[in-house]
Amino acid sequence: MGLGKWIGGVMGFMALGPLGALAGYAIGSLFDTATDAERASAGNGRNDDPVTTAAGQRNSFLFSLLVMASYIIRADGKVMHSEMEFVRNFLRQQFGEQAVAEGQQILLHLFEERKRMEQRDPQAFRNTIRSCGAQMADYLSQEERLQLLNFLVMIAKSDGSVCSAEIEALKEVTVAMGLQLQEIDSLLHLTGDSLEEAYKVLEVDASATDEEVRAAYRKLALKHHPDKVAALGEDIRKAAEVKFQQINAAKERVYKARGMK
Repeated sequence: MGLGKWIGGVMGFMALGPLGALAGYAIGSLFDTATDAERASAGNGRNDDPVTTAAGQRNSFLFSLLVMASYIIRADGKVMHSEMEFVRNFLRQQFGEQAVAEGQQILLHLFEERKRMEQRDPQAFRNTIRSCGAQMADYLSQEERLQLLNFLVMIAKSDGSVCSAEIEALKEVTVAMGLQLQEIDSLLHLTGDSLEEAYKVLEVDASATDEEVRAAYRKLALKHHPDKVAALGEDIRKAAEVKFQQINAAKERVYKARGMK
């Protein structure tokens, strides 16, 4: 994935707004490293080309993830090696080796931009994140935003625990992207193996009726179905499959405890 194509895809898809502004800051200084050929290919893509559109959507999802990841990683005031390594591995697996160095540079630029903004106003970057979330809600589907949020949870968990500051940051991002708090609570408990956690995954209380549990699962299965994020690429769809399997495992625990079929 050439950097010029990345820039073209991101900027072409997002156009203006806070994400575009952050993209301009984070990527602009790296633009000189792109080759003339990459610049030309980024600028010559037609908006009505399905391949170009899909690449733009995928790259925009990636940049949105990096913006929000920069907020989650620094939520506790420090950058953990395990979290950065998780992001590097994610970029390598999902987008290829070249994306690792480019994505890391973008993250570092975002960290610097946060520092610069907060020197003027401690709330400035937080407000920008909220505005970015609103923009994401406009151009990413609910299912895509949920998959992005799941990746953020995985980043937060990568050091073995999720501190209170990270949970609060995840909640902020959840609300900013137009999602419900119960959805982040569900994702935070996906890897749990207790019955209590299984209920949280299904977004219902233990006092719910069997029919309410069935309805909750059907609703969850619809919005987390892997096919709903297929446009972002096969690798991201496969990641969504893992999440879907975890949801089904939680459902089976609840159904078994209740004697449901």
